Amino acid sequence: MRDRDLVGYGRSVPRGRWPNGARLAVSVVLNYEEGSERNFALGDADQETGTEWGQYPYPSDVANLAMESIYEYGARVGVWRIFETADAAEIPLTIFACALALELNPDVADYVREVDRHEVCSHGYRWEEVFRLSRQEEAEHIKLAVESFEQTVGRRPVGWYCRYGPSEHTRELLVRHGGFLYDCDSYADDTPYFVECEGETRLVVPYTPDANDFRFWQANGPVTARAMGEYLQDSFDELYQESEHHPRMLSVGLHPRIIGRPGRIKALRDFIAYARSHDGVWFATREQIARAWLEIADPASTPAGSR
Repeated sequence: MRDRDLVGYGRSVPRGRWPNGARLAVSVVLNYEEGSERNFALGDADQETGTEWGQYPYPSDVANLAMESIYEYGARVGVWRIFETADAAEIPLTIFACALALELNPDVADYVREVDRHEVCSHGYRWEEVFRLSRQEEAEHIKLAVESFEQTVGRRPVGWYCRYGPSEHTRELLVRHGGFLYDCDSYADDTPYFVECEGETRLVVPYTPDANDFRFWQANGPVTARAMGEYLQDSFDELYQESEHHPRMLSVGLHPRIIGRPGRIKALRDFIAYARSHDGVWFATREQIARAWLEIADPASTPAGSR
């Protein structure tokens, strides 16, 4: 039976503060996947099914041009609306980028290269489910992604995040490839934690499925920016209160094709302003959070249940 960790830190959450005495770290994540999703134009056997209308029946052998145009909107318009919002607020983004998506949009790659405030975290070579890949294919795609980022944005990622979670080989392959400080392939906590892999202690900076604009595309998700903004603020309020006693982290997940729409971007702008109205809030990249956590929490003293 594969081991699972249902204990975590429990009642032993590490104490301390983030840099400069901050109590709550806020990680704003931009998932940039547009153009790397499954589609016939790239020679795939099937095509992406997620759209503004949810998943709906479509002929298996006919290119879904409506679906493709939704993703094109994210690359052509939505991503710039998010960049402009982040630039105006002078906050850093962690960009969960698919390497191929940046190859296909040199303007976006150039922006990321020029604005070193933002971090690139590898979201794979393509926006693909790695559990579809063989172990060898997954290793090859990790290598391809790193090499691609070095070419498009001039720096390699130190973090990794898979679509819909890792395979049973992912962490092992990241260790073997080398150069990765952390991965985000977990939704299991509100603070970073350590795991053992290949005889090494590895850092996990968990992500979020709920404080995430993807909920706009779900049947039970928000309809308006106001509703999404309220959810983000409620999440912030709870973690901010808890962070009086120990450091907490709030992740906010964004997609250009989703929150980049005119009627939704206000949710992001309002949230940034709301968080900024509180003392002790640190907007940070996930690399910054990872490096800070290594100073806060001693891996050797981590409870066995969270390893």
